[in-house]
Amino acid sequence: MSGLPLLEFDPDEEAVLHPQAEVDAPVAAVGCFFSELVDGLPDRRELMVLSSLTPPHVLWQMEWQRHPLAVFFPGYGAPLAAASLESVIAAGCRNIVFCGGAGAVVPELALGHVVIPSAALRDEGTSFHYASPSREIEAGAGVVSTLAEVCSTSSVPYTVGKVWTTDAPFRETRRKIARRRDEGCIIVDMEVSALLAVGRFRGVQVGALLYAADDVSGEVRDGRGWTNAVADRQRVFHLSAAAAIALSRAAA
Repeated sequence: MSGLPLLEFDPDEEAVLHPQAEVDAPVAAVGCFFSELVDGLPDRRELMVLSSLTPPHVLWQMEWQRHPLAVFFPGYGAPLAAASLESVIAAGCRNIVFCGGAGAVVPELALGHVVIPSAALRDEGTSFHYASPSREIEAGAGVVSTLAEVCSTSSVPYTVGKVWTTDAPFRETRRKIARRRDEGCIIVDMEVSALLAVGRFRGVQVGALLYAADDVSGEVRDGRGWTNAVADRQRVFHLSAAAAIALSRAAA
């Protein structure tokens, strides 16, 4: 197993291909995994195209409570989301909060309950190109505390816990789910561990606010209608915007 290419982390920042951006983006940014929410944001202006997919993923700028804020849809899965994050960082964003939904690995997480990832189990491949091999990667303590403070100030109940990040949602077997739950994971997603690794490698602040979506803790998956939870999506977006701005203020 020691011969796996993923274990050959190279800390050299001088790769042959670099993310490039010719714009000056706000230091505060929200990576929103709800594309329909991003598409409906008012008074936004395009800063740059992040990918040439159809429709293209775009980095937008808007005003949020009198503060400049960058907003973008990262795309699904660790490789695409990490590449989007690289471009956003190159554009000047330094305090980035991602919001999305995640599967509940424990039954007590009700639909819509907010989870702040304190660490992520690295069951994907992208993060190993940004951080030396390890089973988990931790979120920055200051980022987690800021996210928690924003939730508390807004009187939104939340839980701080570990997320299981996987590349293969159709391979979340009963056995694997039980193992992840036994080692402390409370939700499962496809991007967080990679995003944390990119943020650490590039020296920027990255965090996430996720709401409990479908429930995979039982014998049968319960979708719980999570894709229609509009109010929950708006809530985590608003919290993420406030947190990104708070992180930027503290870093100024």
